[in-house]
Amino acid sequence: MTRPTRRHGRALALLAVTATTLAVAGAPATAAPATATPTPSEALDDPPPDAPEQIENGDFADGTAGWYSYGTTSTDVRDGRLCSAVPGGLANPWDAGVGQNDVPLVAGASYTISFDATASPGATVRAAVQLGAEPYTSYFAADVALSPTVTHVERTFTATEETSAAQVAFQVGGNAAGYEFCLDNVSLRGGEEAPPYVPDTGPRVRVNQVGYLPGGPKNATVVTPATEPLPWQLKSAGGAVVASGRTTPRGVDAASGQNVQSLDFGAYRTPGTGYTLVVDGETSHPFDISATLYHQLRSDSLHFFYVQRSGIAIDPALAGAEYARPAGHLGVAPNRGDTDVPCQPGVCDYRLDGRGGWYDAGDHGKYVVNGGIATYQLLNAFERTKTAPTAGGGAALGDGTLRVPERGNGVPDILDEARWELEFLLRMQVPAGKPLAGMAHHKLHDQNWTGLPLQPEDDPQLRELHPPSTAATLNLAATAAQCARLFASYDAAFATRCRTAARTAYAAAKANPAVYASPQDGNGGGAYSDNDVTDEFYWAAAELYLTTGEPAYLTDVTASPHHTGEVFTPNGFSWGGVAALGRLDLATVPSGLPAAERARIRASVLTAADGYLATLRAQAYGLPIPGAASSYFWGGNGNIINNAVVLATAYDLSGDVKYRDGAVQGMDYIFGRNALNQSYVTGWGEHASRNQHTRIFAHQLDASLPNPPAGSIAGGANAGLDDPFAKQLLAGCAPMFCYVDDINSYATNEVAINWNSALAWIASFLDDQGDAAAPARATCRVDYENYGPWHGGGGFTAQVTITNTGSTPVNGWTLRFAFTGDQRVREAWMSRVTQSGATVTARNESYNSRITPGGKVTFGMNVTTAGGANPTPGLFTVNGAACG
Repeated sequence: MTRPTRRHGRALALLAVTATTLAVAGAPATAAPATATPTPSEALDDPPPDAPEQIENGDFADGTAGWYSYGTTSTDVRDGRLCSAVPGGLANPWDAGVGQNDVPLVAGASYTISFDATASPGATVRAAVQLGAEPYTSYFAADVALSPTVTHVERTFTATEETSAAQVAFQVGGNAAGYEFCLDNVSLRGGEEAPPYVPDTGPRVRVNQVGYLPGGPKNATVVTPATEPLPWQLKSAGGAVVASGRTTPRGVDAASGQNVQSLDFGAYRTPGTGYTLVVDGETSHPFDISATLYHQLRSDSLHFFYVQRSGIAIDPALAGAEYARPAGHLGVAPNRGDTDVPCQPGVCDYRLDGRGGWYDAGDHGKYVVNGGIATYQLLNAFERTKTAPTAGGGAALGDGTLRVPERGNGVPDILDEARWELEFLLRMQVPAGKPLAGMAHHKLHDQNWTGLPLQPEDDPQLRELHPPSTAATLNLAATAAQCARLFASYDAAFATRCRTAARTAYAAAKANPAVYASPQDGNGGGAYSDNDVTDEFYWAAAELYLTTGEPAYLTDVTASPHHTGEVFTPNGFSWGGVAALGRLDLATVPSGLPAAERARIRASVLTAADGYLATLRAQAYGLPIPGAASSYFWGGNGNIINNAVVLATAYDLSGDVKYRDGAVQGMDYIFGRNALNQSYVTGWGEHASRNQHTRIFAHQLDASLPNPPAGSIAGGANAGLDDPFAKQLLAGCAPMFCYVDDINSYATNEVAINWNSALAWIASFLDDQGDAAAPARATCRVDYENYGPWHGGGGFTAQVTITNTGSTPVNGWTLRFAFTGDQRVREAWMSRVTQSGATVTARNESYNSRITPGGKVTFGMNVTTAGGANPTPGLFTVNGAACG
């Protein structure tokens, strides 16, 4: 969660810009302004009384929004004034400053600059209006002697050239002694009003710009004044008409305010590239029909997490040269963290090693609650491969499949990536013997907001631990419990560490059930406050029960109001509402729940999915979220995808293709079938987001930096317009139009790990669907019988029976399944059994390779385990096909 940069072409909130970024966000690093002589207002024509104001937030009513700061030791707004602590001994005026970027000037126009300022105990400050990049052309400059008494300055000048990249700069260096500079009522009147913003929405035929699966749904939306059905044509790349039909009028779409019609071309299934739809004289963006459509998206969406890593150098061999950077926040100057981090004053008397983890969003903060749901979704994407028939046993997420430095270590790459965050979450736990021991600090971030762009290794701010919270503690308990069962087959010591941390955190949360993060704790990082943690208790108890099998955790699960309540809301789940995570895992992860209870839980997922299908069908743009303005909010794209995750899970549970098709169609909106004709994922679609709000990938502000990497999703349309840039630019927008691909709009266009984790989960599901052919009928059944633990513990004996329920013989068989935890096959009989991680592969012997229709084969095995839950595996496949 991060603050902004600019508003309608002007720099928004931004502090502590380093010298490496001055050419973009501060005063010149190598050249002083051309003149330091005041321009006399008497010699010039004053601008007219109604001349437009070019400064945003000049009275600082919106805090630091719109203003950068660099070279100062602190900058904040107090009593309605912007105040900076300026160190003494800086050689030049431009070695420190505050200001505002991207101010437009009109050649030959008169401008009046005015402000009120103080300096305590006293200093000389240079006020300048100049070009914000080389050659830093000066349009006005005045050296002003300031004292603790307010000085009002007002000057008029004429702009000598046309530019949209001027800056109003207060250069505060060059004084022998340190002082406090305070500023208020900054104004620059003159020039012209900015023209109204009109988005370029491209062709009126809106499609999934990535494409469609051959056997999946294929829908599009047409913006048109027509109220009668229209003819449509599907054309190949060569221009041949390959399908045609008529549209369905849908009336005025509530979310966009547009009169629209929809069309369905799902009957056409021929793979190809460069297809277009032609309707009402308009031709859509091109798209593909392919079974491998989303293969690279799985990799790209997960790669986002690698380039967001804190505390590690980003390797050009993995990320590409433009994304390579040194490790950030390892205590190497100018960094002041994260290896030895103090608490905020008055919070604690210890320091923690808080290195590692992922930078949360566009800032450099690290937040346990947002890291929790993001880690959950990566872990769950892997755990799904143990139970979902279409997941291919997890081969596409295995070791060597992703661009991570740990590849080749024998651990699935997606677990390696999740571990980077898990290690950070574990480090955030309050040490034993300290107040609130076992709880987790809510977050770790800069003491003050920093500016854009700013690379992690250049961040000069003091890093601080913020108070522990019950919500953060339960996020740690839940994800550490997941870690314990999923890493058990790969790293027993790490799994044990996770299990211990999960138990400790859960006990600490129960002892401190109402320690809430303050909604006012939002300087330098997002507050992430949450005063209802009943959902976190439910989720954590569910994960601990699934990992340990212990009755105490099950008691807490069943006692929670969320266990039988409605956890799947119309607007979807997110970091602040996580009860759905517990419900989804209880429905999908094998456990010792009674069969009737498990069936009830699974039925609740299908019921929710039916509701999302009904919503999707009612929306002319085909997305599984209502059309009201209240459904378009900060980060709403993540919620839309999470509703698609529920649909996908319903398909995994039931095999009913209506749910799969709903999940697939729900993603059309994300990839361009929307009012703006905008794909929200960088690198995916003809017209895709590329200027997301991020300090690291700030190409829009500094051409030497890259755009966000392919696979980065933007937060999306936000009817709340919760940042000044969007509020000014998009005032009055219909909900679906409340988005702009500009780095300055943090409330519509930021990146965040919890939105990308949703994208990564659904991308993995989409890629698993291949051509989306109808699933084959099961022709086998597997009965798994656990004969109980050995005397003295340490293992158990199991027998597996395969029955051929088909009409043809099976000649040679390979059975696969996955354990949930640390179970390991020690020996087997009547089958050749191997195990990799949690996955067991059993192959026939020469004497039992043939299974006739109705026939059976049986084999047995001895399995070791150190304890914990030991349920029957959730999915068995024979020769790659799921058994009933």
